[in-house]
Amino acid sequence: MRVTQNTNFQVLHDAITRSKDRMTQYQNQLSTMKKVNVPSDDPVASAKILEIRTDKVNNEQFEANVKMAETYLNNTDTVLAELADVVMRAKEIAIGQASGASSNESTRIGVAEEIGQLYLQSVAAANRRVGDRYLLGGYRTDQAPVDPDGRYIGDDGEMLVEVSRDVFVSMNVPGLGIFNTAPEDSADSHRLKQSRAPASQEETEVDPGAEFEGRAEPVRTENINLFGEIQALRTHLLTGNMEGIRSTLERFDTLQERLVAMRAKVGARVSGLQSTLSSIDRTSITNAHLNSALEDADMAKVMSDLAKEETVFRTALQSSQRLVQPTLMEFLR
Repeated sequence: MRVTQNTNFQVLHDAITRSKDRMTQYQNQLSTMKKVNVPSDDPVASAKILEIRTDKVNNEQFEANVKMAETYLNNTDTVLAELADVVMRAKEIAIGQASGASSNESTRIGVAEEIGQLYLQSVAAANRRVGDRYLLGGYRTDQAPVDPDGRYIGDDGEMLVEVSRDVFVSMNVPGLGIFNTAPEDSADSHRLKQSRAPASQEETEVDPGAEFEGRAEPVRTENINLFGEIQALRTHLLTGNMEGIRSTLERFDTLQERLVAMRAKVGARVSGLQSTLSSIDRTSITNAHLNSALEDADMAKVMSDLAKEETVFRTALQSSQRLVQPTLMEFLR
């Protein structure tokens, strides 16, 4: 079988082309320090790399959400601690003035001024903001949730943020459940329901006779409002109502328990957010290691392969000089 000149040329051309392609690939890996620069380099690895990059972008957003929620909840805990201090101080004053032997009209008038300052402090704490958004107003973050008369004018909305895939956490605590020990039976809740009810429902009169006989009445719990109780104590002090002063002691204890429970609720959320943040950090580290193993090139190996390929390329060129350019006598021979 005779091997023609065209066949020799084609074989050499293919060998040199493949060698140059491999050299180009190694040079790209050497310059970029990555062994996967285009999907065709490794389709399977490329798909995994893209998946890891998507997870990285998602985790960065989840981390931002966690930090924002943590900021809101930490500030909420600060507000709750300040309100608890106000309640504690009001109770101390009530204890000191609950007995006629330890108080008189002048002392009661004097501490009534301090109670007035405690009331203003509690309203200011309830209207605390982070940036330009109020903390305790529910969805109504653009207006102060408590008016000067101590009425809650926010709502009961909880703003949910996604801190992990399909995992949502409320980043706020509505003031309705903070300022009232029985939120559902509070005047604040009734005002909120009236503001939500359509006009047609508000004007509808309910016929008591239309109720079914034997239906059990809902059990209602006495509500204690933080601002109302502070104002009531001030009124009792100014009027010298000793029985009224003593009646506030147990109420302040109930308010204190409510604030402690709310702080525990906020603390549990913050603890969960910190655990989520740690999980995100671990996932990010794992993804970074996997991405490096798939994408980053072994520079020592690349340089070694490039040197070998250069040797192959030079050998192919030397072989081509002897095969492609024979003399006429050598061709006839």
